[in-house]
Amino acid sequence: MPPTAPSLPRRVARILRTSLFAQVLCALVLGIVIGKLWPGFAADLKPLGDGFTRLIKTIISPLVFCVVVVGIAKAGDLKAFGRIGLKALIWFEVASTAALIIGLVAANVVQPGSGMHVDPSTLSTKAVDAKTGGAALPSTTEFVVNALPTSFIGAFAENSLLQVLILACLVGAALLHLGHTKVPKVLPAVEQAQEIIFAIVGFVMRLAPIAVFGAMAVLIGQYGLGVIKTYSELIILCYVAAALFVALLAVALRIVTGLSLWKFLRYIREEMLLALGTASTESVMPRVMQKLRGAGARDDAVGLVLPTGYSFNLDGASLYLSIGTLFIAQAVGVDLSLSQQITVVLVLMLTSKGMAGIPGSAFLALSATASSLGAIPAGAVALLLGVDRIMDSMRVVTNLLGNCVAVFAVSRWEGALDVEQAKKVLDGSAAAAAAESEASVLEPSVRVTQ
Repeated sequence: MPPTAPSLPRRVARILRTSLFAQVLCALVLGIVIGKLWPGFAADLKPLGDGFTRLIKTIISPLVFCVVVVGIAKAGDLKAFGRIGLKALIWFEVASTAALIIGLVAANVVQPGSGMHVDPSTLSTKAVDAKTGGAALPSTTEFVVNALPTSFIGAFAENSLLQVLILACLVGAALLHLGHTKVPKVLPAVEQAQEIIFAIVGFVMRLAPIAVFGAMAVLIGQYGLGVIKTYSELIILCYVAAALFVALLAVALRIVTGLSLWKFLRYIREEMLLALGTASTESVMPRVMQKLRGAGARDDAVGLVLPTGYSFNLDGASLYLSIGTLFIAQAVGVDLSLSQQITVVLVLMLTSKGMAGIPGSAFLALSATASSLGAIPAGAVALLLGVDRIMDSMRVVTNLLGNCVAVFAVSRWEGALDVEQAKKVLDGSAAAAAAESEASVLEPSVRVTQ
């Protein structure tokens, strides 16, 4: 007799047991329900998301170091690595500027803040100060100087990605200079350390559904769904502008590489859902790096472009900042001239580069922009406090996709992309290879538990 098909409950149980995407999706929905029904209890779940993010951040610096060192040493061409970095910075600047301009145009057309007639004297800056923790955005000079490490260990201890990147470039260059004959054991040791780190990623990723559940419950419990009604026009505008920018990214990716952004989204759907649930692109950086390598991007390109993009290519944040600046101006009745709006773009081009890793950085950038214009009261920035967290999903998705597209585009530009492999992986004809790559991360934890 032919074997009977498993029952529906068994199939559902099997999917939940084996699919990280299904687990994270269920956790997302459950978090929303818990946050809506029991907001007090939901607030106590904050350590679940925070703990997961801390564990991931522990891995990022050593992983980036290993990938970059191995990439430089194996590529064997330091000049090519320098070209990749230069081309990445050019791409980042063009993409960020495009995002800023799209945001300004969208805000001018829709005018989400018009008609609010807010009296700025009724707004207090204390809530903004509490949000930013008294921090300040670094100047351009400070940003450049702070990117230089003061100690080898300190760069890792402070989790400063740019400092770790510089150290990795120096170590990789030294390996090339000395050659494999003088230091034959160093590169294999770094490669082995990289494998250990990816195994740790596999362990930590098993906690992803718990982290998403906690983070989403806290979000809904703290802000509720009512804030969406209050700021509906602004929220819809930001998400529509982000969708337009992502569509432009898809066109750019197709023109430059011939690849489909939609297929790539399907390829990283688990990571995208996790980033949405935790409101953090850092939580998925190790997995995204691995998937980009699996999709044909060379190690040195992935290791340099993706981490650098986390500081230099905040497309989603750029969209939000440009729309937010015009929103608060319109809300308090300030009509910004064309020259003032050009000033907004120029200021945000600088301030957005120093935002990564600073608490409340969006409000610091908005405050800096308002101060530079001299026409928007500083207290008006507080208007965005209630909606800022809701915008995280838009920023996370746009930032992540912008950086991934940058990796593919710069890799193709430099000849560091295997286009045929990328097409096979994204088309699904190499699904078995992708599954094997996935298993290589998750298997160590399976072996330990058996």
